[in-house]
Amino acid sequence: MTPSQSFTVQQIRGDNSKEVEDDLVVEEPLEIRLDNRRYTATMRTPGATPTDDLLLAQGLLFTEGVITELEDIERMEATTRCRDLNGELVNIVNATLHDSSKVPEQLWERSLISNSSCGLCGKATVEALSSRVSPLEKVSLDIEVIRTLPEKMRPHQKLFDRTGGCHAAAIFDAQGELLCCFEDIGRHNATDKAIGYGLENYFVPAAKPLILLVSGRASFEIIQKALVARIQTVCSVSAASSLAVDLARANNMNLIGFLRPSGLTVY
Repeated sequence: MTPSQSFTVQQIRGDNSKEVEDDLVVEEPLEIRLDNRRYTATMRTPGATPTDDLLLAQGLLFTEGVITELEDIERMEATTRCRDLNGELVNIVNATLHDSSKVPEQLWERSLISNSSCGLCGKATVEALSSRVSPLEKVSLDIEVIRTLPEKMRPHQKLFDRTGGCHAAAIFDAQGELLCCFEDIGRHNATDKAIGYGLENYFVPAAKPLILLVSGRASFEIIQKALVARIQTVCSVSAASSLAVDLARANNMNLIGFLRPSGLTVY
């Protein structure tokens, strides 16, 4: 497993052209199963080991309400880069639940693929979220701490340095200490990996103020995942969407966009 792959490309600069080796971020399907029954699939970037796939699956199952804690999972197994009966490349994470009957039936009815830009969301997601997650307690912002976060995340974006083609998600404590950082071609996948890591290391669901920082924009889905993880503050280096702002305001969350050392926007 490798998160990047080298290709020979033609590089044109002005009137000059030459062939060079270029590292590209890997994008491959990952199928997530519950008790060997297909639940969903996403286009993701693999880690150097299957651990990233397990973290992604844990974060996704948690933020979508399939599980409420890691103890709901009896065991998880990852099968990577295997061929199915049709010869297609498959990557699979199978989660065996202690009680799969607790999984709401509407979650089984999903048959679409989560793509690398926006993941899964829609009217059903909004309605299901409001019925199972309560608003957070409002926390104050330390703007000086917030300003420092992008420069703290940047050294951990090694895959971006090689490829220029992936996103990052990092979780910090209220003092700006980095707790984890993950990369993926999709920012929602990177967020799921970070939340899955937080579950394993007992800082998610958040019992004290935490901050989620994502590269790119802050979409509804990122706010939804942070809300389920009980993370009160979400920051992005780009803009927020209208639905993201609506969801954050309805749940007392701090939402910050265009985060730079020189300034930011509080929505």
